Amino acid sequence: MTQAAQAAPASIKALIFERKELRFAAAMAVGRLKPGSGAGVGPLRLTETVPPELPGDDWHYVYPALAGICGSDLATVDGRVSRYFEPLVSFPFVPGHEVVGRVDDGTRVVLEPVLGHRAHGFAPPWRDAAPADGHDYGHLIGGRLEAGLQTGSCASTGGGWSEAFAAHESQLHSLGSVDSAGSAGSVHSLGSSGSAGSLDAAELSDEAAVMIEPTAAGVHAALRAEVAEGGTAAVIGAGTMGLAAVAALRRLTGVAVIVVGARYGHQRRLARELGADLAVSPDELGRAVRRATGTRVIGETLGSGTHVTIDAVASSESLRDAIAITRPRGRVVVLGMPADVELNLSALWHRETELIGAYCYGTEPSLHGAHTFKAAAGLVRDCDLGRLVSETYRLEDYRAALDHAANAGARGSVKIAFDLRNQ
Repeated sequence: MTQAAQAAPASIKALIFERKELRFAAAMAVGRLKPGSGAGVGPLRLTETVPPELPGDDWHYVYPALAGICGSDLATVDGRVSRYFEPLVSFPFVPGHEVVGRVDDGTRVVLEPVLGHRAHGFAPPWRDAAPADGHDYGHLIGGRLEAGLQTGSCASTGGGWSEAFAAHESQLHSLGSVDSAGSAGSVHSLGSSGSAGSLDAAELSDEAAVMIEPTAAGVHAALRAEVAEGGTAAVIGAGTMGLAAVAALRRLTGVAVIVVGARYGHQRRLARELGADLAVSPDELGRAVRRATGTRVIGETLGSGTHVTIDAVASSESLRDAIAITRPRGRVVVLGMPADVELNLSALWHRETELIGAYCYGTEPSLHGAHTFKAAAGLVRDCDLGRLVSETYRLEDYRAALDHAANAGARGSVKIAFDLRNQ
């Protein structure tokens, strides 16, 4: 499919986030009082607009079916996002990077949101590199696009919280279309050598498919943890990505014991269903790790602890706790998106703890170079992770949707998404 073959929709509905400093400050103020309420006063607005132009022949219009709401989206709406990202964003942008949808010929796709070298118009670092692969991020502010870390923060592409947006072939993983007889159809438009390829997962529902991207983040964190065969692991936080990390640790690593700290009862239940041996409230996590590892308490830390800890919250408190329950020379993986944190690093220094980030996904050395999305699609299918999609909303109801997502745990939910199938 070429650019000329794809007629742009005349107009689309979209949630647009504009650069309006006073509204951003207002969102920050009310967001502190009630998470999710920044949508009512901030720079986010629903509008009728024109879709972005396709930047090249290797780009496609994607028409979302479901688009998830994640923690980084909520941080943006409530004005809590780190200023580190300012050079990597261009305004106005349409949020939304957890997407399952279709391209013009009906091919069903899942979006890999990172705008890699190919998307910006540069040669990839190696032939089969995924969008996030490589050791130089300079391309993120150059080439044929406005500055953009990923779909959902780039003015040139649009995003998933809309009726249509632009995506590069390297970002699109085909699920395969299903014909009227229920069999998987052929994929026509994404067959170039630069495409992301097929996940062979046509049987997944839209609710399951929209879980592939956040599950991939959890898989990547579990693999970055490099837990030894027979080792112990802890996961702090049991929202979407924390639960995905639990499932990935259990099924893709040789971990023996997984301990999870989760605030709400339904999160603890789901963590156990997905492979946790112990799931406790956050204030019980230290004691649970102590029992699991048979160690002593030294002040606010443990003498030993888990081999690895995945922090899916990334607050000052959770990072402090993660270091405290991880054994000396262990590893803490930061899966949640942190902003400004205050952290006494004495324990990290003394215990020689590794502190590493887990931003997204790509080609995984521990999976023999396979893409994280392939492992994630299998995990979504095998663990029935589509059930984590608790409720969906129309774009017009975005304030209620964002309020629900920001308070999902307290309301017994996990993943909230926009449903654009009947817009």
